[in-house]
Amino acid sequence: MTKEINSLVLAYLGDTIYEDYIREYLINQGIRNVNELQQEAIKYVSAKAQAKFLKKLLDNDFFNDEEVKIIKRARNHKNNSHPKNCDIVTYKYATGFEALIGYLKLENKISRINEIINEILKENIC
Repeated sequence: MTKEINSLVLAYLGDTIYEDYIREYLINQGIRNVNELQQEAIKYVSAKAQAKFLKKLLDNDFFNDEEVKIIKRARNHKNNSHPKNCDIVTYKYATGFEALIGYLKLENKISRINEIINEILKENIC
């Protein structure tokens, strides 16, 4: 059932879940100033950052076949609009990343979301 949900809907959900994880992580790092929290969060949640994380994890064969299918389906979703601050390719990779997070949430695979985010944080990819 979850696989039938529109990729952009999965990305919509994944965006908020991922940002929530990052905000909590930054607060747990001791950052208490809202402006500083926002500046640090952008390093993780911007489309450019998400695309970079996804590409690195894909290059390292971090994802299983099912996850790669979700990423590719979202990345290849026909959508010609994108934010002004990034190109369409970067936006599509970020959409793939967010869709995967949304998919995993709906599948109740919270431990896998944790693994992905911990890998990003562990590698200090940003």
